[in-house]
Amino acid sequence: MTKPDPTQMNPRDIATLRAVMAALRDRQTGCPWDLEQNFSTIAPYTIEEAYEVADAIQKNDMAALCDELGDLLFQPIYHAQMAAEAGTFTFDDVVEAVVTKMIRRHPHVFGDDAARAQKPQKGFWEANKAKERAGAPRQGLLASVPKPLPGLTRAVKLQAKAAKVGFDWPSVENVYDKISEEIAEFKAAPPDKKAEEFGDILFALANVARHLGIDPEAALRGTNAKFERRFAFIEAELEKRGKSPAESNLEEMDGLWNKAKAAEPQG
Repeated sequence: MTKPDPTQMNPRDIATLRAVMAALRDRQTGCPWDLEQNFSTIAPYTIEEAYEVADAIQKNDMAALCDELGDLLFQPIYHAQMAAEAGTFTFDDVVEAVVTKMIRRHPHVFGDDAARAQKPQKGFWEANKAKERAGAPRQGLLASVPKPLPGLTRAVKLQAKAAKVGFDWPSVENVYDKISEEIAEFKAAPPDKKAEEFGDILFALANVARHLGIDPEAALRGTNAKFERRFAFIEAELEKRGKSPAESNLEEMDGLWNKAKAAEPQG
């Protein structure tokens, strides 16, 4: 059987992308690097591509978003190809599973007339997922929160799960008090406990973010970008003076930092 040649196929067809992936993993003619990969080695790239999509969205860069979505789309193709080689599932199985799930979880869209007439109630998505898990081995409330999630994101999701059963501070003011308590414990902690207490501070800060509806990862990305922008200003100003940051001092750089800060629009 002749193998499909992706270079002769419609580049706008998902079948072509699948053919590209199959060619890359071909045992005789494929790419050596791709042939060495497995689920574990590709997983970090899957996460990275999702972040690059988020970055393009944050920058409102539609050209970059189109490109990054393509890179992200390639990830399930990659995993499905490896699974097909192992005989566990195929890309078609992946598509079928998600189509079936989306239809099942949206009876108000895809159901009969009576189901479509009903508006979804608050929490219907979680309720539907709970029904699907019925009969499966019982797990703790927090077991469904994926461990590979970024730390701050996972903290928020853990807290949100616990809050659904009433384990939550009644007010964000209580969380502010908790932060002060955790900072005091961090200051007093011996060196071998500093990391643990620092984690407690971050967890409490994530709780503030949850109470206020702030995405802590997005907030930190924004601050990172701000730091990069202001430090670039410092470097540019020092270059005008014939210096590098290493040839400057904290007082001079701090003054330039404040100048960069003052020059930014005040929201």
